[in-house]
Amino acid sequence: MTPSPERRRELLDTAAEVFAAQGYDATTVRKIADAAGMLAGSLYYHFDSKESMLDEILSAFLAELWDGYDAVLAAGLGPRETIEALVTESFREIDRHRAAVAIYQKEARTLSAQPRFHYLSDSQVKFEKAWLGTLERGVAAEVFRADLDIRLTYRFVRDTVWVAASWYRPGGQHSPDEIARQYLSMVLDGIALRPT
Repeated sequence: MTPSPERRRELLDTAAEVFAAQGYDATTVRKIADAAGMLAGSLYYHFDSKESMLDEILSAFLAELWDGYDAVLAAGLGPRETIEALVTESFREIDRHRAAVAIYQKEARTLSAQPRFHYLSDSQVKFEKAWLGTLERGVAAEVFRADLDIRLTYRFVRDTVWVAASWYRPGGQHSPDEIARQYLSMVLDGIALRPT
């Protein structure tokens, strides 16, 4: 009998929470099985290793993230609107994949050295290109200040968005879109060109 897709998803969600809380190296199949309320041997019925679980968690998160980002980047928006849409999409992804985002932040650099996880490096390069390109376009269009260090601005925006995974909880007081609006009002007033 083939395991149901729903059960696989539940197990991956549980594994993601354990990986996020304890780190990849400290997480064992037994710990994941305990958190799922099953025997470790039963978990192998669904997955061949903790590595394959992590791979599925991260690749699913990045596939969904890039579906959203690619749609934003293809929409032909102005630079400010593109930044707003990328930030909003990022907070929506944190809402949908909070544990995966936390794992990605903590583990991506180490994992990307392994052949199985090389796609993490590829995604980082693509991510940087999307954000830096949008910021550069904004400076060229005189939408963003020309005195900004673009790479530093990118790192600031990237890190302050994604660190939200450490405190954000789905179903909390604010929706992802509300958090994005608050965040954007703080950040863009600092980088938007002031009218003269």
